[in-house]
Amino acid sequence: MQIVFLDSDTIPSPLPVPSWATKWTNCPATAPSAQATIQALGSAEICITNKVKITADVLAGAPNLKFVCVAATGYDCIDLNACRARGVVVSNVPGYSRQSVGEGVIGFIFALRRGLYFYQTEGRHQWPTSSHFCVHGAPVLNIRGATLGIFGKGAIGTEVATLAQALGMNVLFGEHRGANVVRPGYVAFEELLAQSDVITLHCPLTPDTRGLIGAKELAQMKPGAMLINTARGPLIDETAVGDALLSGHLGGVALDVLASEPPAAEHPLLQMHLANLIITPHITWANEDGMSRLTQGILGNLNAFVQGKPINVVS
Repeated sequence: MQIVFLDSDTIPSPLPVPSWATKWTNCPATAPSAQATIQALGSAEICITNKVKITADVLAGAPNLKFVCVAATGYDCIDLNACRARGVVVSNVPGYSRQSVGEGVIGFIFALRRGLYFYQTEGRHQWPTSSHFCVHGAPVLNIRGATLGIFGKGAIGTEVATLAQALGMNVLFGEHRGANVVRPGYVAFEELLAQSDVITLHCPLTPDTRGLIGAKELAQMKPGAMLINTARGPLIDETAVGDALLSGHLGGVALDVLASEPPAAEHPLLQMHLANLIITPHITWANEDGMSRLTQGILGNLNAFVQGKPINVVS
């Protein structure tokens, strides 16, 4: 079995090569075109991809491909219908980053609610000339008693809820946008928007969730409410979020993902040097525990497929 990892540099440590692999090729990165992907795959039967797209055109040019292992939980980079049509099995690694992303979200909540970025930057610059022992400027808000709204009740959303409840936060899970029935354990989409002090997104990117939070939804949020996105960039309308920040309607935003990754240097949000805007480079998943779980998950998927009993199958 020949294996190609299309974007191996997305994982900081090399993966162990299974003993049954006849050839293993690490491509540090693959250009975002079908032709480049086809060339990288060659005659491989198995590929690993984190974010490199596997499209119908790629599959047509790689007839030997039998198995795609996504080195992530989200698999929006894969054309599942095209894979089904060609009999290509697709597996992901579900839940591996539960603890890592969960802790990252809690960190963002503390940073936003406590105004940590402002006091680390602006506050310390003002301190030497302050007429008092402290510097005021950004609100310092409670975490205990605040309401956290979560869209997405999978492994990560559930982990965030557990950690938030341990801090004394009130937790709401939001129903799908436009749902006619609200399931037990959920609140209506609009109710979550209206009641939450902080909203965090943990749903997959699908046609239904693309643009989940736009100008209309932001207007329904409390003045001063905060938004966190560690899932997929296109879940939000970035222009609308930037406008809501500049107008003061949003009290703070933390983004670990953007619609285009890596973003252009002139990306509008990257040009907004605001004390209540935190942008990190898609890294909340990558603590030591997350990396170990991801490695084991990828190897487990590969071994299971070769044994004829694929696991974590999404197509």
